[in-house]
Amino acid sequence: MDEIDRALIARLQQDATTPYAALGQEVGLSGAAAHERVRKLRERGVIRRTTIDVDPVAVGKGVLAYVMVEAATWMGDPDTGSALEALPWVEEAHIIAGGASLLAKVRASTTADLQRALKDIFAIKGVTGTQTIVVLETFFERPVAVDV
Repeated sequence: MDEIDRALIARLQQDATTPYAALGQEVGLSGAAAHERVRKLRERGVIRRTTIDVDPVAVGKGVLAYVMVEAATWMGDPDTGSALEALPWVEEAHIIAGGASLLAKVRASTTADLQRALKDIFAIKGVTGTQTIVVLETFFERPVAVDV
């Protein structure tokens, strides 16, 4: 990946609807060349998907929590990943080092919904406990830095 690829990625992270002609112009390529570069980045898995950024509060998902999941057994198997992925309020799930085995990012409409989510997480095979951090305010979120 070179500087042009990094610049294309950085620009697409700002606005994924930017036309290829404009992308090319910004990095010194034709629109067709920019399109080909982006296609190759997708093929290589560098660009995993194209999406939109939705305001969670505007769609009724104003409760954000990070849940550290404690377990009696190794939680890095596909069954655990599938069980977490099946829970619609779990946005992210990560195997972590430390006192907990997993870290899950959870969004809910209300604290009652968060409680239901925690019960469902606790019901996953091997889970022995959870520690939950409820976010009161988010200063910022940023995309992956590509070091342009």
